[in-house]
Amino acid sequence: MRRVSSLRNTLSRAAQGALAGLLAAFTALAVAEPVAGLVRPASGPVTVVGGAVIDRTPAAVKEFAIRNFGENDKAVLQLGILVLLSVIAVVLGMFSLRHRRSGAAGVLLLGFVGAAAALSRPDSTGTGDALPSLAGAVAGTLTLYVLASGAAPSGAPASEGGETGASGWSRRGFLTAVGVSAVAAASARAVGCFLSGRQGQGAVASREGLVLPEPASPAPAVPAGAWLNVPGISPFTTPSRDFYRVDTALDVPEVVASTWRLRIHGKGVTRPRTYTFQQLLVRPLIERDITLTCVSNEVGGPYAGTARWLGVPLADLLREAGVRPPSQGGGADQLVARSVDAMTFGSPVEDVMDGRDAMLAVGMNGEPLPFDHGFPVRMIVPGLYGYVSACKWITDIELTTFDAYDPYWVKRNWARRAPVKTQARIDTPRPFARPSAGTVTIAGVAWAQRRGITRVEVRIDDGPWHDADLAAHAGVDTWRQWSWPWQATPGGHDITVRATDGTGQVQTEQRARTIPDGASGWHSVFVTVP
Repeated sequence: MRRVSSLRNTLSRAAQGALAGLLAAFTALAVAEPVAGLVRPASGPVTVVGGAVIDRTPAAVKEFAIRNFGENDKAVLQLGILVLLSVIAVVLGMFSLRHRRSGAAGVLLLGFVGAAAALSRPDSTGTGDALPSLAGAVAGTLTLYVLASGAAPSGAPASEGGETGASGWSRRGFLTAVGVSAVAAASARAVGCFLSGRQGQGAVASREGLVLPEPASPAPAVPAGAWLNVPGISPFTTPSRDFYRVDTALDVPEVVASTWRLRIHGKGVTRPRTYTFQQLLVRPLIERDITLTCVSNEVGGPYAGTARWLGVPLADLLREAGVRPPSQGGGADQLVARSVDAMTFGSPVEDVMDGRDAMLAVGMNGEPLPFDHGFPVRMIVPGLYGYVSACKWITDIELTTFDAYDPYWVKRNWARRAPVKTQARIDTPRPFARPSAGTVTIAGVAWAQRRGITRVEVRIDDGPWHDADLAAHAGVDTWRQWSWPWQATPGGHDITVRATDGTGQVQTEQRARTIPDGASGWHSVFVTVP
């Protein structure tokens, strides 16, 4: 009986220690939130640690996360950080029952880790970014120290210079202390949410109150035949809510349009410029349908979409700043775009200024840019993968050379120059579908920005290639829908597609990974006809 009672007491103490550790961690994060709201929302501990993890994660791991979790990769990372923090908190809480000072010091150490991560971030604004992590750590340390003293049993062994485990509180006293600490932490978090929400409200109001001007150069009308009436095929224009999002931002930046500025400077810039958002809006705007593609898109993957973009021609802004492309004697061959969170993208100056519709976009599908897609301003360069062209939340353009500077992804072994590869995708039937025998419409989209699509072919198993019917041509910078009627017969079948671009180049069969310059290979799906 005594052994059972002793075991029960041990388990009860362990549970108290675990609870004390978890509450200390919660208190630390809760207190950090209002401090971050006062300093800078992006300086919160989870955000800065998550950003540091992303920066130090190998490219192959990032590709795995994007491939398996898609747009939920950031949520998975944040959840992982919280789970890891909870495990550490439980261990520290149980350890603190006999070693209060050491356990509490462990919480303080975690705060210093968060502070170091905040200061290491490329968008850090100074020592103030360390304050949320440090303030949270102090609050968490005090919470664990106090709760551990109440949870410690009477007569605990001496440790740490003669310190004893204290007399301990009654179970009711301990639970009361836990409740008071939880309420205090929850109140701090509520204040933090209020402060963060108040800052975000200004950005939301600036977007909701924005009326986009009419374009000086409207987009050409999309030919009626560019839209195929085939169930399951990707629409010609991707709704903004369905447009893919791939970036490294754990928290989507919310920028107030009236405070936004764009600086153009660097090598070969004879007249540096700084523009406000309003100064961009009063300029002649162009409107174009452009397909964007992410370099992380696997063969047949979902990270491609077409939207109608409204923006300022980027080449015009560069010429006003005195920039000349290398072909005209300019000294800079790379344009480095920086976002508000200090993400960097490097684009070839020659491509930006060769006459294509490169722009600083302010509108998407007839509305101001959504926050997820770069409000108030983002960069778009048709024909290049997003990691070298599609800077969202852009705030700085520096002219330099490829030899002098490597942007974010190039430092991680991606290619410096990344023109989009010719690709065709089967949208319907889906992989492992079970269509009925008879006529089955195979359909999808193909793209080769700056070259256009002139032919799409479909093959069943190892049979001959068949020319698909192409939707009307809507421009070299947009994808093209296609379809082919298949007389399906019972059994399992591989369906394969390939495209030919406007230069006559047939899409390569050779398989390549997304790293370093985009995936290649033919897209195939397997179906079973009952």
